[in-house]
Amino acid sequence: MLIYLFRRILLMIPTLLGITIVVFTVMALAPGGISSDSLVNGMDMKPEQKQALRDYYNKRYGLDDPMPLQYLRWLNNVSPIGFTFDDQRKINGFSFTKGSDLGDSFNYGRPVADLISERLPITLLLNVITIPLIYILSIIIGVNAARDRGGRFDVTSNVIMLALWSIPSMLVGVLMIGFFASIQHWQWFPTSGLSAREALDMPFMPHWSSFWDVAKVFVLMIVGVISGYMLSQWHQIKGRVAIAALVGIGVGAWMAFTHASVVFFNWIFFPILGALTLALLAWVKVAAFRVGGLTMFGAGLGLMLAVQLSSDNFLRGFLLDRSWHLVLPIIALSYGGFAVLAKIMRTSILENLNADYARTARAKGVDESDVLWKHVFRNSLLPLVTILASLLPSLLGGAIIIEEIFSIEGMGQLAIEAVRSRDREVVLSITLITGLLTLLGYLISDFLYTLVDPRIQYD
Repeated sequence: MLIYLFRRILLMIPTLLGITIVVFTVMALAPGGISSDSLVNGMDMKPEQKQALRDYYNKRYGLDDPMPLQYLRWLNNVSPIGFTFDDQRKINGFSFTKGSDLGDSFNYGRPVADLISERLPITLLLNVITIPLIYILSIIIGVNAARDRGGRFDVTSNVIMLALWSIPSMLVGVLMIGFFASIQHWQWFPTSGLSAREALDMPFMPHWSSFWDVAKVFVLMIVGVISGYMLSQWHQIKGRVAIAALVGIGVGAWMAFTHASVVFFNWIFFPILGALTLALLAWVKVAAFRVGGLTMFGAGLGLMLAVQLSSDNFLRGFLLDRSWHLVLPIIALSYGGFAVLAKIMRTSILENLNADYARTARAKGVDESDVLWKHVFRNSLLPLVTILASLLPSLLGGAIIIEEIFSIEGMGQLAIEAVRSRDREVVLSITLITGLLTLLGYLISDFLYTLVDPRIQYD
């Protein structure tokens, strides 16, 4: 295994070289190319100032050198070992400890390493939250859909997953901002960024002005959780659906009341929508979804009532403010992923349930639940492990769109700005990091194969 890992790490080097060569060539051959003239033109400067700036760019980045020499110079700069140069751009030695230098940004006038150290944690935060959420939901939905093949949960989930997969994330992001962050409808969430400016001066945890406000939050949330759980466990389906529909009508009426414009249509549409949504949730046959959905709804309803009844001296704190800003971007990033993986998980479960080893286990008298979880489930995870290798770079690509829509200053927004301004150093550094993460994703997938299926060996 160690030899295999070492060999794969060595193979990453030529792959990264090929990726950066392609990107560097495309940028150099694009109309206008990357030269000191293309960077200086358009600036409102005196001729001697422009010439001095041209000379600086040529000296700093060697933009007047041939294209292959420019690439080799950049490669030498980003490598932790390599040649060292004097002020005249002449080689004066070779060092094993010179360190890696990603260069300076043309657009920002700052070291690229500083820009990436500021932006990369933001994008990684989005992915650290999104990837586990995608896999948890896809496994739960896929397993239950396979167990209820042809049933109402299977048919309903297939329709919903197909609909979610068909909607582009950029459209969903714009619609969520338009409806849930606009003063024209419901201004429940912020329109941009990951935190408010005043949140930087707030304490980390939320603060209330009195003990009674804290007590309201805990009591009402506990009451909501207990009420939702008891309703979900009620065996009378008609009564359960009826109560859920009444609560949905009340929530829909509250949405119509809090809408920016009082329209008679809202007082009809939203109560009906709320009643249908909660009634469908209470009608779900799968207990895990019914209990989880109604319990989470009860907790959210209790929290909403506590906020409405609390005093005006509530201070949300940095943690709650960051979580509040993350809700819409996380939804826009994750819904398409778990819609696809849920379908794949369902297909994999059904395929393994009909395999010879599953039929043999049933013939020996093994319980159907044990057949699923002890025999079929681990083998069914192999397609999801395979997709994990491409999920991380695809989420980084999706984060480019979402970060631009929600004005999040992450790697995606930095990449768009760098491409627009032809900031070569930033584009190449982002390409290098994205390629490295992609290759690491494939390496992690290969390692997870051995955990899911012990028969796989790399020795």
